[in-house]
Amino acid sequence: MNRVLMVAYHYPPDRISSGVQRTLKFSRYLREHDWLATILTVHPRAYHRTGADQVCEIPPEVKVKRAFALDAARHLSIKGRYPLAIALPDRWSTWFLGGVWSGLRLIRQQRPDVIWSTYPIATASLIAWALHRITGLPWIADFRDPMTEGDYPRNPTIHRSYRWIEKQVVARASKLIFTTPGAMQLYAERYPEIPAAKWAVIPNGYDEDNFQNAARRPTKARVGGPIELVHSGILYPVERDPTQFFQALAELKTSGSISADTLQIKLRATAHDDLFAPILAEKGLSDIVTLEPTVPYEDALREMLQADGLLLLQGAICNHQIPAKLYEYMRARQPLLALADPLGNTGQVMLRAGITTVVPLDQKDAIKAALIDFIELIRAGTAPLADDETIKQYSRRGNTRKLAEILNNVLEAQ
Repeated sequence: MNRVLMVAYHYPPDRISSGVQRTLKFSRYLREHDWLATILTVHPRAYHRTGADQVCEIPPEVKVKRAFALDAARHLSIKGRYPLAIALPDRWSTWFLGGVWSGLRLIRQQRPDVIWSTYPIATASLIAWALHRITGLPWIADFRDPMTEGDYPRNPTIHRSYRWIEKQVVARASKLIFTTPGAMQLYAERYPEIPAAKWAVIPNGYDEDNFQNAARRPTKARVGGPIELVHSGILYPVERDPTQFFQALAELKTSGSISADTLQIKLRATAHDDLFAPILAEKGLSDIVTLEPTVPYEDALREMLQADGLLLLQGAICNHQIPAKLYEYMRARQPLLALADPLGNTGQVMLRAGITTVVPLDQKDAIKAALIDFIELIRAGTAPLADDETIKQYSRRGNTRKLAEILNNVLEAQ
C-alpha cells in the first residue's frame, strides 16, 4: 500500500473539534483506496478535553505518534499570563521541535510517499513545511478554513506569523484543500499566480457508521411535552454570536408566544458556558435555554436523532465557511433552523438541499418570526428536509475517496 504521513493536532482522544472527525475518518477509510496513514499528533496533555470513546475507531494498522507538546495557556502561564514569544504561531508552538524530530523518525521508519497536514492549528502546517523542506516529500495542505483574513488573527504579531506560514504553504504544497468553495475562491483571488489546478474542495461530512451506532443506543421515550430544539457544538462569541437569538427568545417569552412549557432549547458543549450563563439569567431564559456539557460523540449524534428540531448559528462574517455539524444535522433528518446569511456558503448549501428555514443571525425580528414558523412546521410535520441523494454527497467515506484521488495524482506527478 502507499503511505501518507498525516500531521494533525486534532485526533482521538481529543474531544473538542470537528477536526477530530475529519482526520480520524480519513485515516480509517483511506485503507479502502490502498493508502495507509501514519498519524503525527500531540501528546494528550496538550488537549483541553479528552475522551476515550473514539480511540477504538483508530485502525490497528494506523501508527499514531504523539509527540511532545504543551499548551502555553495551561502549562506555561503564570496566573493565566504568558509571553507571546512562546506562543507563536499558536499556543502549541512547543509541538514544533518534537513534531519535526518525531516526523523525521517516522519518515525513516515508515517511508511515506506523501505528507498531509491539516489546519486550524498553525503549528501543524509549520511542522509539515519543515518535513517537506528537509525530505523533499510532496506535501498536501488541508487548509479547511482560511488561515488569515482582514482582521483575523486580531493580534498583529500573530497575524504576521500566520500570513508568513500561509505564504509558505501556498508556495510549497503540491495541493491546497479547503472545505468550502467560498474559502477556496478567497485564496484563489488572494494568490492569482497559483494555477487553478492546485486548489481543491473536500467538504466536511457525516459518518454513517457512527449514526448507525447512535441509532442502536437505548433511548428514553418522550410523549408530549414542550418542543425540544438542540444546538450541538461550539458557539463562538463573535463568529456565532447568539446575542440577537437570545434577545428574540426573551421578547417572545415576554409576549407569551413561548414558555418553558412549550419550548426547551439545549445548547450542548458551547465551550463558552461561563459567558452565556449570566446573559441567559439576566434575560430570564434559564428555564427555556439550558447549557449542557460535552458528551461522547455518538451520544451527541443520538441527541440529534431524538430532537424535535436542530439549530445552527453562523454569522455573515463567516460566509465562506460551513460548520461541520450542518452535514450531521442533515443526516439526522430532523427539522433544521439555521440562523445564517442565506447568501453565504452555509445558507446556500441548505437552500440547494431544499431546506428553506434560513434567517440571518443578526436580525432579531426575523429570528422571532422564523422561530414561531419553525415550531409550527415541527408540529405539523411539514418542515423541509434534505433528500437522501443530497445527504449522501457528504459522507465521510465519499470524501475520503476524493482525498485518495488527490493523493494518487500528487504521487503520479513526482
